[in-house]
Parts: sequence; structure tokens; C-alpha cells
Amino acid sequence: MGRRKSAAEVFDALGERYEEVFGQVPGQIEALDWLTARLPAGARVLDVGSGTGRPTAETLVRVGCDVTGIDVSAAMVALARARVPGARFEQADVRTYTPQPGGFDAVCSFFPLLVMDQPEVAAALDRMASWTAPGGYFVMATVPGDIRGLDIEWMGHEVTVSSLSTEDHLARLADGGLEVLHHHAATFRPVGDGAVPEEHLFCYARRSP
Repeated sequence: MGRRKSAAEVFDALGERYEEVFGQVPGQIEALDWLTARLPAGARVLDVGSGTGRPTAETLVRVGCDVTGIDVSAAMVALARARVPGARFEQADVRTYTPQPGGFDAVCSFFPLLVMDQPEVAAALDRMASWTAPGGYFVMATVPGDIRGLDIEWMGHEVTVSSLSTEDHLARLADGGLEVLHHHAATFRPVGDGAVPEEHLFCYARRSP
């Protein structure tokens, strides 16, 4: 393997190709349907790892939410600003981002934690849980597994990935004060020749009012 690439480098290079491959993950669409059915107009929502803005920020803006997206990739932020002008997008890292006081009515985290070290994954879950306001919702998706520092080739890039097991994700959210209302696993085959099926974990959680 060559030099390990950061998440920012990988996603700067992928740009809109990421949306072409992962823009219509059925489980993510279902999670957004579940979330938007529970949010009032004007709800403050944070989209962590907002990518091109689609489908998450675009869906949330469409139903009247006040959306902030953060992403480590400058290229992704530029694409999202062009695609979803009704939301705000910032180049920021979940590991260091400081939100405005008061938290969010919902926090979304669809696959942004994989290209980091395992302790950082755990800490990021804690941080996002703390940003979920009382009565607010947290929805997430990831590729689960007790994995630390695994070198792989993904979408033509050499990356080092980490994750937590399903059980550790659930325990971490509970320790962060969130009630996991639902979780399930689903298999997704990305678009493209030679694409390998991925196991996805989806969690829907809420902080008590």
C-alpha cells in the first residue's frame, strides 16, 4: 500500500462520483423518510459528512428544515453549496467542530466516520450524541465491524479504515444519553463494475425531552 490518504484527500478526488455510486442507498432514503416524518418545519438539523448535499441535506431542506452540513472535503462543500443552496455548508471535521450552543433537533451521520482511527470513531459518536438536543433525533449509518487501521482499496483509492462492532455502536449511543429506537443491517451493492457488496448498519435514536 502507498501513503495513507486522509478522508479530505479521498473525497476531494472523488467529488461528484461519490454521489453517482452512493447517492441512492435504500436504507439511507428510508432513514430520511423516518426522520422527516418526525421533524417540524424549521427544525435545526446537522448533516455530518454532508458530501454533495444529496440526498440528506436536499431532502431535509425540501421539508423545511434549517440545515447545516459539515464535511472535511473542500470539493464536497463546493458541490453541496451549488446543489443545495437552501442549506449552509462548512468545511469542518467532526473531531474538532464546535456547533452553536443549544444543539440540534436532529443530527445525521451517514458514513462519515470510517476513514479515521477507532478511538476517533468512538469519540465522534460521543460528540454527535452531545449535539442532539433534548427531544432530538440522531440517525446514522456505517459499515460495522471491530476494525482498526485496516488498509483497503476503495473506489480506486488506498485508504485506512476503522469501525466499531454493532454492539459497540449501540452501547456508545446509549452511554451518550440516546435511546436507540431501531437498528438494522442491510446489504448494499454500490453502482459500478467490480463493486463489492457492503454491510450497512442503520441506527435511529432519540434523546429524552
